Amino acid sequence: MPNSQPPAIGKYIDPLVDFAFKKIFGSEPNKDLLIAFLNEVFRGRKHIVDLVYNKNEHPGDLKDEGAAIFDLLCTGDGGEHFLIEVQRAKQGYFKERTLFYTSRLISNQAPKGKRSAWGYNISEVYLIALLEDFTLNEGRTNTYLQDICLCNRDTGEIFYDKLGYTYIELINFVKADTELETDLDRWLYVIKNMKRMDKIPTYLRKPVFEKLFSIAEYTNLTKEEKTMYDSSLKYKWDNKNVLDYAVKEADAKAREEERLKALEEKKNIAREMKKDGLPVSQISKFTKLSVEEIENL
Repeated sequence: MPNSQPPAIGKYIDPLVDFAFKKIFGSEPNKDLLIAFLNEVFRGRKHIVDLVYNKNEHPGDLKDEGAAIFDLLCTGDGGEHFLIEVQRAKQGYFKERTLFYTSRLISNQAPKGKRSAWGYNISEVYLIALLEDFTLNEGRTNTYLQDICLCNRDTGEIFYDKLGYTYIELINFVKADTELETDLDRWLYVIKNMKRMDKIPTYLRKPVFEKLFSIAEYTNLTKEEKTMYDSSLKYKWDNKNVLDYAVKEADAKAREEERLKALEEKKNIAREMKKDGLPVSQISKFTKLSVEEIENL
């Protein structure tokens, strides 16, 4: 089985570890970090000035590593209110799950009575998903951000602009630090690479990133937080080991099945050649089966 020893603790915690993600982005004192990140994700289409963590926020625990989900009520700079669900989970049927989550945010807006008076005045709903080590489309590596909305299939015209899905595939984000152009690039680079850094780079010398690095410094954690982070990190590492081992075993099984299938095809060919009276030595040369194997058919 692969090495189950968790990686050494670095100067900064890994934002993609469940405890760290919730500490950085999931607490009231640090909501300015989440607002700054979300505003970069929206790339000017929305500008959040405030947000509230709703009651449906999942605090998460070590039994469900990777399922950090924040249900947010956001206020835009025009006074409008909209709902966002930030998700960082790896699950089966991921597209279907994101549709379910946003459907829940929509349906929960309906009053229990007088629906006709309400008039289906639905707030905007958006889902933002950070995908650490998988993509929605296997084999597609040329983009790391998918911005999905309801549109006319033939014309591409947006049909409804109050529902959107943003999938950020970090496995496809491969920019070097010298290639970072926008603050969104810088956020994604930090989220993906902070665990390997030993200081805040000069190109991140902005108040929001300075606060991020201060919060994420391992020595600044309390004793209890260090214990929680260490446990969360080990849990993530153990899960990765289990998955890697399962993938390795599945690959080995698939290769063995292919080998047996190819061998059976060779035997079938050899049987037909024997029926036609061809010499065993010739059959062996053609099929790469041994003379003994052919004679035993």
